Amino acid sequence: MRRVVITGLGMINSLGHDKESAFKAIVEGKCGIREIELFDATNQTVRIAGEVVDFDPNTVMDPKEVKKADRFIQLGIKAAQEAMSDAAFKEEFDATRFGISSASGIGGLGNIEKNSIICESRGPKRISPFFIPSALVNMLGGFISINHGLRGPNVSSVTACAAGTHAIIEATKTIMLGGADRMLAVGAESAICAVGIGGFASMKALSANNEEPLKSSRPFDADRNGFVMGEGAGALVLEDYDLAVARGAKIYGEVLGFGESGDANHITTPVVDGPARAMKAAISMAKVEKIDYINAHGTSTPANDKNETAAIKDALSVIGIPPISSTKGQIGHCLGAAGAIEAVITLMSMRDSILPPTINYETPDPDCDLDYIPNEARKADINVAMSNSFGFGGTNGVILFGKV
Repeated sequence: MRRVVITGLGMINSLGHDKESAFKAIVEGKCGIREIELFDATNQTVRIAGEVVDFDPNTVMDPKEVKKADRFIQLGIKAAQEAMSDAAFKEEFDATRFGISSASGIGGLGNIEKNSIICESRGPKRISPFFIPSALVNMLGGFISINHGLRGPNVSSVTACAAGTHAIIEATKTIMLGGADRMLAVGAESAICAVGIGGFASMKALSANNEEPLKSSRPFDADRNGFVMGEGAGALVLEDYDLAVARGAKIYGEVLGFGESGDANHITTPVVDGPARAMKAAISMAKVEKIDYINAHGTSTPANDKNETAAIKDALSVIGIPPISSTKGQIGHCLGAAGAIEAVITLMSMRDSILPPTINYETPDPDCDLDYIPNEARKADINVAMSNSFGFGGTNGVILFGKV
């Protein structure tokens, strides 16, 4: 099978509108979680989130088209534009051999909420004709493929919080098996709306530390009490290795291996076995004997962080457990976009030889007893790195990147 490399990256989240500013803030240990401004959260039990502030969709779309796309699509378009620009295609490419693999956990929840209210209060005839296409998950790939003229495979992953990682895996498979020469993988999410926050809060999944937003997300810390909703997008240009080398492309890394598994246990409660098997599958495929860094799923929920720690021990005890961090303490949990954003962070960490920190780590948990790179970034050579994503429904995705 063909080798697959990454030649372009794009990212937008609560710490920056581009990959460089966002990554710099992450390395510096900054936090983008604050009081919600996207809607009036006065009556919500949870009033904090990792919002993308000062984002103007008119800068990435024709103003006439903005109303046709939900905010998650707009954020995805922004990340995709940056990734394609970063890949620096100096000559025309074969568009029929360049596809897109998009992902979102929920899609246009904000527009679903808005038009449901309109339907109930003003009648179905007042529903926007753009409602359905603006809310569909695969329209993320639809809009972006049109923008960049990508006529290869157009597929979408809707696997909750593992969707972004699964989109990268699907893009990799497509190139490996010869279905395309290049793929643009994009994960995007924007579910910070009344029904989104209220729904997760009713499950007791969110931290309600409204008084201290900057300390509300505390992955692997003993005092963690739930995740914080984030929003944003991550995008990666993947290419056949030989084609990338032939055009003199800048290469961030190679996809060495990946693993996928299902828990078959519970719709929301994680287990140890499923994630461990996904990690083992990625390691087996990559045939690596050492991993230098893990970007953990690390949601800051009591169950995930404990179980992920146990799964890492199970999967990596033979080859050795490297330093681990979760960047969700800084940007929140971006749901279906998380895996794509965290893949970008992982590859940039590899590029800059820096391990991003796990912020707000103050009280050790006996069940979480590994090196989580507490509070301060650390210089280190990263030749092989792992990125983990696990989602509701017991769906797991793990990907291994390596330096070329």
